[in-house]
Amino acid sequence: MKSRTPPASATPALLLDQQLCFALYSTTLAMNKVYRRLLKAMDLTYPQYLVMMVLWERDAVTVSEIGERLFLDSATLTPLLKRLETAGHLSRTRAKDDERNVLIALTPQGRALRKQAQRVPDAVFCAAQCDPEELATVKSHLEKLRANLMKAE
Repeated sequence: MKSRTPPASATPALLLDQQLCFALYSTTLAMNKVYRRLLKAMDLTYPQYLVMMVLWERDAVTVSEIGERLFLDSATLTPLLKRLETAGHLSRTRAKDDERNVLIALTPQGRALRKQAQRVPDAVFCAAQCDPEELATVKSHLEKLRANLMKAE
């Protein structure tokens, strides 16, 4: 990679390489490339994988519960859920006690996909080339940053 020397007139606060948001953005792009490669065999996108992980933890939850876990609104989540339903991984049904709530449950095919997904975390860990303590620290710092930013909204 070429060395980038900013012009003398550049304002340090506006230099791309000084931006936390850019470090997060570019790291997310790199992480998504790793996940895209790993999830290709499962025919899942990264957001679909996140939905499936929520369901593998606890099956038969509402759309709003999934949205809360993933920090997604229902307008973003609904198309994801429809695609996962079309693929045969989950079912969507209205709750009997309150028809405004839609329950999301795994199908046998969706449950079976969990076994295939078990290799993904180790592969990501290997790709990151960091020791477990370092990754735990980064994760903790990111969670704190997310919480602080959400309070600032």
